[in-house]
Amino acid sequence: MNDDVALAARAASAAADTLLGLRAAGDLTGRALGDAGDAAAQQVIADLLTAERPADVVFSEEAVDDRRRLTADRVWIVDPLDGTREYGEPDRHDWAVHVALWSGGALTAAAVALPALGSVLTTWPPSDVPLPVPGPLRIAVSRTRRPAEAERVAAAVGGTLVPLGSAGYKTMALLLGEADAYVHAGGMYQWDSAAPVAVAAAAGLHTSRLDGSPLVYNAADAWLPDLVVCRAERAPEVLAAIAATP
Repeated sequence: MNDDVALAARAASAAADTLLGLRAAGDLTGRALGDAGDAAAQQVIADLLTAERPADVVFSEEAVDDRRRLTADRVWIVDPLDGTREYGEPDRHDWAVHVALWSGGALTAAAVALPALGSVLTTWPPSDVPLPVPGPLRIAVSRTRRPAEAERVAAAVGGTLVPLGSAGYKTMALLLGEADAYVHAGGMYQWDSAAPVAVAAAAGLHTSRLDGSPLVYNAADAWLPDLVVCRAERAPEVLAAIAATP
């Protein structure tokens, strides 16, 4: 398993280097830079996984859905550039690269690269959860689409909303000490959260659907409607606040 974590980290790091190089070149900006970054990072990750694990299936945002994954024993769930908008904006750091391995019905290895911070967080060794910060619960939310559920949780527990970029970065913000919870509704895809959720869970954070049920990956439908990631000790009140909302 540790070999798989090391491979996930190498793949995420290689994609991060490629993305940083494209950004630094200055030839592209905005959407064009994001599109180029998606394609380049996908190629780097796919090439490495194919070379190192040729029998495995890759399930990625930037590739046709290979339905062999539904009967495969090992499936890599990849988002080569999570936060394309943020990546295309100069000086923003809240974007990520996700590489996770699903095996035997569960996420067993993962790495999340935060290229602009020069950091890669993995399932092994797990990250340390920062000590609690005095004050209101800090809830990471989308910069552009704040879910009503997050606003209701904030109102119920006296929390504050922290707008951030990509789903992966919002999840990792809990391990960076920038947030205490991430509440998402309105939908995403499995690759948007597989690696971050695996890294968060390995560190001891709570991860679930809004109703507290488990997050399921490598499901036939790539859509994943909602999720909650939060400090384990705050999970009961966060889930209770969500359940109490109309």
